[in-house]
Amino acid sequence: MRAVVPTTLLALAVAAFGQTITFEEYKPKSTLVVPANPRTKAKFPFVDVHGHPRGNFTPERVDNLIKEMDAMNMRTMVNLDGRSGEMLKKNVDFARSRYPERFVVFCNLDFKGIDDPQWGKRAAKQLEQDVRNGASGLKIYKNLGMDVRDSKGRVPVDDPRIDPVWAMAGKLKIPVLIHTADPAPFWQPQDANNERWLELKEMPGRKRSPDRYPPWDTIIGEQHRMFRKHPQTTFINAHLGWYGNNLGELGRLMDEMPNMHTEIGAVLAELGRQPRFARQWFIRYQNRVLFGKDTYTPSEYPYYFRVLETADEYFDYYRRRHAFWQMYGLDLPDEVLKKLYYKNALRIIPGLSSKGFPQ
Repeated sequence: MRAVVPTTLLALAVAAFGQTITFEEYKPKSTLVVPANPRTKAKFPFVDVHGHPRGNFTPERVDNLIKEMDAMNMRTMVNLDGRSGEMLKKNVDFARSRYPERFVVFCNLDFKGIDDPQWGKRAAKQLEQDVRNGASGLKIYKNLGMDVRDSKGRVPVDDPRIDPVWAMAGKLKIPVLIHTADPAPFWQPQDANNERWLELKEMPGRKRSPDRYPPWDTIIGEQHRMFRKHPQTTFINAHLGWYGNNLGELGRLMDEMPNMHTEIGAVLAELGRQPRFARQWFIRYQNRVLFGKDTYTPSEYPYYFRVLETADEYFDYYRRRHAFWQMYGLDLPDEVLKKLYYKNALRIIPGLSSKGFPQ
C-alpha cells in the first residue's frame, strides 16, 4: 500500500522549504507596476572605448560585428587588444582594410625583461613605433600592480622603470587606458557583509588573498601617484577607477588630477542604484567621462542605454552577481549624453573619425 501523506504534513514541508532556500535561489518577481521605457539602441551614435571583441577577425566575423554595432547605434569600437610590434600592425591593417572608420586599435605593453636597465627606453621606443604603425592609444591591463613580477617580486604601478613609457604617451598625445586592481570587496572577508559575496562564490578565483596581493588601497594609491607624476599624459581610468560606489571621492580625485579621465565599463550597477547623485556627478564631470562596456555582449548594451537615457524605476540588471539590487535611470541631458557617447572620445583619442556623428 502507498503511504498517504497528510495535507498538514505536506503544507509543513512546503513551508519548511520556503524557510531554507538559498540566496542564489531567492529570485522574487516584482509586483511593482511603473512606466517602462526599455532601449534597444542608443539615442546618439557612440564610441565604445573599452572594447574586447571576441573571436578571430575573419572578414565574415567583422561583417557580422558591424551589423551588431549598427543595430545598437555603436559607431566606433576601440579594440584594446591590439598587442604590439608585428601583431599590432596586423590588427591595424585588418581594421583599416575593411571598415576604416569603425575601429581604432590600442597597443599593449610587454613587461618581459623589465629588470634590464634599458627596458624602459626600449619600451618607450616600441610605443612610439606602435603609434607610427597606427595605434591610437595604450591599454594597460590589471596585471600591472598585481601579477607582473621582476626578479625581486611584484612590480608596482608607479615603478619608475615604466616612467619613460608614460612620458612617451604624453609626448605622442595618445591616451593611456589603464585598469588597475579590482573592486575593493574582492580584498574583504567573504562573509555576510560583503556586497560581492555571490560573485566570489561563483568566481572564487577573484578573491584577492593577502598572501598573494597587497591591500587594495596600496595598489590604487600607486596608480594615483603615477597619474600625479605625469600630468602631461592623458589617462583613462577604467571602470570609474573602482570608485563607482563613492562618486564623491572619485570627483575629488578628478579635481586634483585634471589629466585623469574615466569610463563606465562593467560598473553600470553602481550607477543604477544612485540615480540622483550619479546624475549630478555626470553633469559636473561631463567633459571627463567616456562610454565603455568591457565584455562585448550585444544583449547587455540596452541596459546601459536605459540607465543613462531614461527615468525608469526599479528594473532588472543583467547579471545578478554584480547587482542583487534593481536599477534606476539617470535621465541624463542630451548634451551630457553626447559627450559621454562620442564627443569626449573624439577629443582625446587620435584616429577616431568624426564621420557619422552629429555635428
